[in-house]
Amino acid sequence: MTDKGSDGLVVDAEVRRGDFTLAVDLAAPSGQVVGLLGPNGAGKSTLLSAVAGLTPVSSGRITLEGEVMDDADAGTFVEASERPVGFVFQSYRLFPYLTVAENVAFSPRARGMGKRAARAAAGYWLDRLGLASLADRKPGQLSGGQAQRAALARALAGQPALLLLDEPLSALDAGTRVDVQAELKRHLADFTGPCLLVTHDPLEALVLADQLIVLESGRIVQEGSPAQVARQPATDYVAKLVGLNLYHGRADGSQVTLTAGGSFVIPDQGQHGEVLAAVRPSAIVVSTRRPDSGSARNTWPAKVTGLTLLADRVRLDLDGQPPALVDVTPAAVAELSLSAGSQVWLSVKATELEVYTRTDGIDGQG
Repeated sequence: MTDKGSDGLVVDAEVRRGDFTLAVDLAAPSGQVVGLLGPNGAGKSTLLSAVAGLTPVSSGRITLEGEVMDDADAGTFVEASERPVGFVFQSYRLFPYLTVAENVAFSPRARGMGKRAARAAAGYWLDRLGLASLADRKPGQLSGGQAQRAALARALAGQPALLLLDEPLSALDAGTRVDVQAELKRHLADFTGPCLLVTHDPLEALVLADQLIVLESGRIVQEGSPAQVARQPATDYVAKLVGLNLYHGRADGSQVTLTAGGSFVIPDQGQHGEVLAAVRPSAIVVSTRRPDSGSARNTWPAKVTGLTLLADRVRLDLDGQPPALVDVTPAAVAELSLSAGSQVWLSVKATELEVYTRTDGIDGQG
């Protein structure tokens, strides 16, 4: 967990909404982008709503740069309009009847800035984000990328201490998204406050975020650097998100006995007890005959239950002990005559397995 000083955003609170409870303890330091990942209903939007002041916490407190924004026990609550928070919504929510310049000036005006100062602030951000030539257009006349930049300019023009981005690129088509993603990364690098970024796109999180926090069922199940989360997923959801097979088991030296059946030989690093083992789908080899297995290779039989074409590869869904997702080329599918129901052999080198201790206390399913 990040050190929770007065610098940045600190949330140690619960938010109860009907039968759902969000309970988080997190810190977002100034100058860092913290990516929030999680399935639908995990609590990501509830967290943003609480931080923005749209939903009060049920217990605990939220502080921003050392100032209390919400404290349920003390009865302190700063209204959303009074919080120094810039919010870029998923649908951008630009006012359709205002020009781009007026939309951007709205944010500083809402913060109490005079008309002339607000226009000057809007002009600065219109120039900064390459929107000056579009200042007199209405939102309906903008492309997706232009609307995204206008929404970001509006959020930044109010000089926020905290920036909240809720799926900021989800409304863009695939071609536009890559360019806008790179542009957004440049602007976020210059923002001196903390930023919370909600996304369902693992690549977007890996590219834009300095740290990742994964929410499931209203709880934090994993946090760490993007590289760490991608390499060592803590739950099945995270493993699927980053495209890895994840197995739960018990290590005893060079052997891992898997909870779902089967076992793996691993490099003996003195590990004992509950572990997770992750392996890339492309690291598993598919054969129609049993391969030669050595002490450093794991082999097991499986049945193909599904085939999905993913761009330049085919994802095989295989039922075995353990089950696996495996990526092969379309040529390999033809050469091995693979189809649903095909009996095959799988093999993976012990060195291809990432074996690590579960540190989050989450009970595995695999």
